[in-house]
Amino acid sequence: MDSLLPPSRFSYFKKYPLHAIRRYLSTLRNQRAEEQVARFQKIPNGENETMIPVLTSKKASELPVSEVASILQFKNPLIMLLLASAVISVLMHQFDDAVSITVAILIVVTVAFVQEYRSEKSLEELSKLVPPECHCVREGKLEHTLARDLVPGDTVCLSVGDRVPADLRLFEAVDLSIDESSLTGETTPCSKVTAPQPAATNGDLASRSNIAFMGTLVRCGKAKGVVIGTGENSEFGEVFKMMQAEEAPKTPLQKSMDLLGKQLSFYSFGIIGIIMLVGWLLGKDILEMFTISVSLAVAAIPEGLPIVVTVTLALGVMRMVKKRAIVKKLPIVETLGCCNVICSDKTGTLTKNEMTVTHIFTSDGLHAEVTGVGYNQFGEVIVDGDVVHGFYNPAVSRIVEAGCVCNDAVIRNNTLMGKPTEGALIALAMKMGLDGLQQDYIRKAEYPFSSEQKWMAVKCVHRTQQDRPEICFMKGAYEQVIKYCTTYQSKGQTLTLTQQQRDVYQQEKARMGSAGLRVLALASGPELGQLTFLGLVGIIDPPRTGVKEAVTTLIASGVSIKMITGDSQETAVAIASRLGLYSKTSQSVSGEEIDAMDVQQLSQIVPKVAVFYRASPRHKMKIIKSLQKNGSVVAMTGDGVNDAVALKAADIGVAMGQTGTDVCKEAADMILVDDDFQTIMSAIEEGKGIYNNIKNFVRFQLSTSIAALTLISLATLMNFPNPLNAMQILWINIIMDGPPAQSLGVEPVDKDVIRKPPRNWKDSILTKNLILKILVSSIIIVCGTLFVFWRELRDNVITPRDTTMTFTCFVFFDMFNALSSRSQTKSVFEIGLCSNKMFCYAVLGSIMGQLLVIYFPPLQKVFQTESLSILDLLFLLGLTSSVCIVAEIIKKVERSREKIQKHVSSTSSSFLEVWLWQRSGQQLVEIQPHLETGLPLTEDVSCV
Repeated sequence: MDSLLPPSRFSYFKKYPLHAIRRYLSTLRNQRAEEQVARFQKIPNGENETMIPVLTSKKASELPVSEVASILQFKNPLIMLLLASAVISVLMHQFDDAVSITVAILIVVTVAFVQEYRSEKSLEELSKLVPPECHCVREGKLEHTLARDLVPGDTVCLSVGDRVPADLRLFEAVDLSIDESSLTGETTPCSKVTAPQPAATNGDLASRSNIAFMGTLVRCGKAKGVVIGTGENSEFGEVFKMMQAEEAPKTPLQKSMDLLGKQLSFYSFGIIGIIMLVGWLLGKDILEMFTISVSLAVAAIPEGLPIVVTVTLALGVMRMVKKRAIVKKLPIVETLGCCNVICSDKTGTLTKNEMTVTHIFTSDGLHAEVTGVGYNQFGEVIVDGDVVHGFYNPAVSRIVEAGCVCNDAVIRNNTLMGKPTEGALIALAMKMGLDGLQQDYIRKAEYPFSSEQKWMAVKCVHRTQQDRPEICFMKGAYEQVIKYCTTYQSKGQTLTLTQQQRDVYQQEKARMGSAGLRVLALASGPELGQLTFLGLVGIIDPPRTGVKEAVTTLIASGVSIKMITGDSQETAVAIASRLGLYSKTSQSVSGEEIDAMDVQQLSQIVPKVAVFYRASPRHKMKIIKSLQKNGSVVAMTGDGVNDAVALKAADIGVAMGQTGTDVCKEAADMILVDDDFQTIMSAIEEGKGIYNNIKNFVRFQLSTSIAALTLISLATLMNFPNPLNAMQILWINIIMDGPPAQSLGVEPVDKDVIRKPPRNWKDSILTKNLILKILVSSIIIVCGTLFVFWRELRDNVITPRDTTMTFTCFVFFDMFNALSSRSQTKSVFEIGLCSNKMFCYAVLGSIMGQLLVIYFPPLQKVFQTESLSILDLLFLLGLTSSVCIVAEIIKKVERSREKIQKHVSSTSSSFLEVWLWQRSGQQLVEIQPHLETGLPLTEDVSCV
């Protein structure tokens, strides 16, 4: 929050002594506790027992009508166009059209409501917490009470593992360290004091070191504090109010559908105008022409499109649930297909958020590699290719012993109780089978770690050798530990520590630090000033399994990934390099540098930045705004309360399901149930596939609609006999908006789609290429149908056979058109004829229905058809397959053109490289990265 938040009232509580605060709060204690709860928490008693404030999603039944209407998207231009069409149909007594359009609208809003309601319910299940309890002192007695019953002025006792139940002004603290990552984004626990603190000019939460914030976690120590804020009067509440004030941007799909609705409206008015003009020029009655043109315009509007869009998105949401992601709003699934920048937290998303020892350096120069990840015994310690266990290697064992004994952490059932760094040392001991050493020693004295001294030491005796002298174990920063050392271990011997040996250790420490490892030094000895240096351990929060592959795939597809972390530059760059995020051409920017720039300046350099280090959640908003200023569609991950505002401002806010706070989940559009970055890649793949399916449907629907309208318009304007009767036109409309069309929306996602670049959110669904394909298909359908009609109408008398042949021809054209519309780039045989089972069933059902219409006597009377011979059907199949054949040829030509363009591009690049190599006579000048990224070339290359 920091600079984003308004000036906080907490400045009062942190700078005044305790007796002044108690006097201020005592004026509030005269009122009844229930009134205080109502005043400060503003929720009915007993209504909700989750962590205060109650920031879970609103239930659908509690929403006002205006919000429900918004959810159901009645303001969508396409829906508004359909509503207008329904009203016009009623006025013109075309009740069948009015009913079909109304049913379409009801289906859309019902599916959207049900799916979003299910997402909300899933989110509620995810965010349910055990009613938090706390220890409160009232009237001198220690009470066990629910956190929601606290009021300002109460005294609360805290101990290790407690979740802080309200904002507290501390007045008693013993070695207190609180994890404030949920609020500030900083992974390092914050040490707390009780003394009054000077007012901070920037409102930084870190400066309020005598206040414990609600929702944070006590990592070690114990404390007592006075309640100063609950509910919306807490820092949690401040962020929530800011989050509500931030308006979420419209999704690209909503923008595309808005544009499509406006385009269709424009085309509809165009149809009305053209037909009326032509009719007037031909001397026909204007009112009659207006009636016909309005009917055709209404018929041209694809009322099935909103259904397909909604159902396709709903199915995408359900598939995402199986991939461990909860999507709160339907359009967000497709938005991920436009996403070209992902800003991700390092800790817990790209990495495991489990500190792990990966390297050991002994005082006599041995290097050991440690495998395994997390707080468990799975892994090995390897020295020169051999696995070390127990006391097999004394030099390594002494380091592990010191790290295990000089330690306050405990690991139970793979869960850490204590500091992450100490947990990593306990896990190392578990891997070597030495974790029992902690119980072998009796602790006589302890020198706790502090940020000033940067080391911790314990004085112990062995349980079985209590008559022997005490022994000290120390761990901490190398620069501090080495000051207390006078000797070092070398192959079992204790030697005097020389300056030359100190330089060796300093170089090794620098090498490990440059690799991104957090370096700890360990020592032991009889007294603090007479310690023997044992060695160094390198600790890191390792990348999650599979993240590197996901990052590589996304970057290759044109998605830029930016890491935001509070860690040092060395650690951040090391992890980013391991994941393939950081290259020689990348830049890293610190939080201080972000503060020194405005959004305009940051937007100029942000495309080249891969890592933001020493950055806090308050910097995320500026990063988002700078990227959006460049036209990027940004996905932002977050888990803390302070991330909420940024998540809402991003195009796609992604919250963590396990480590995320309720406020964060409320602000986000999507929640990763298992906090896995790979799920984002799956969601992007799903989004691209959904958009392709919508385009496929639009192509089929519009090409069929245009063909049908052209047939009827030509017949009406040119005084031709109508080739189709009313019932046959109704049947064609059912097919256009029915199962074959709807099944295009459930086409399986193409596995190659993730490799394609994100689409430009400014692009309309109706691109020039798609309009060309629609017109080609429409022309083929119209010409083929008119040819059959002309062929059958040689006697100038319309018979049932003439209309049956024409009708069946149009229906078969529809089926082949739907087949070719399943993919815009791949052949039908590449994607598989039966890969979409729903499509197969829909087409089979439509063909069976058409055969019933032709051969079933009761339906023959209704549709005015007659039976056709096998030769007639074979002729029609051969003719109507032309629309599919032509579409496949167009796809083949487009693919060949793409291959030629790629080949020409790669050949020209290779030629330029060879020419430069020959010209210089030296090493090949590497310009390929510059050609790909568009970065400026070096002087030698650019002169070419």
